[in-house]
Amino acid sequence: MGKDTGEKLGVVSALVRSAFLVNAVYAESAREYGLTPQQGQLLCVLMAKPYRMSDLGAVLRLAKSSLTELVDRSSQRGLVRREPDPNDGRAVCVTLTTQGGKLADAFYNETVRRLEGLPASLGDTDREMLAELLARMVMDNEAPVVFMDRN
Repeated sequence: MGKDTGEKLGVVSALVRSAFLVNAVYAESAREYGLTPQQGQLLCVLMAKPYRMSDLGAVLRLAKSSLTELVDRSSQRGLVRREPDPNDGRAVCVTLTTQGGKLADAFYNETVRRLEGLPASLGDTDREMLAELLARMVMDNEAPVVFMDRN
């Protein structure tokens, strides 16, 4: 995996290929915990706080029908529940159940462990630079918080 073939990648190729790497790690972790990658994303997003359905759809970038199916399947497994929004009686919030919170923590920790291995060949200075550059890109593009940083 960490072999230097001398191949030079442009920023677009590097971003796309790194996205594939991250997605593969995420999917593998999800599979080991009996989740779909989308359920893993849902659990990780809800670790931060409960979300209104409309806000959750925007964060996960899912159409209303897809989000409803995802929440329904996760609710049937006892991982999430719908609750009335305390600030708006017409709205519904999605929150983790106790079981969902435990699974989210385990999935999150395993996924972090695996993702930390991706830049394993980089020295401390390069890892810090990579983190700074990616953080700037994420912030500049106002990417939603779909995976918390628990430092």
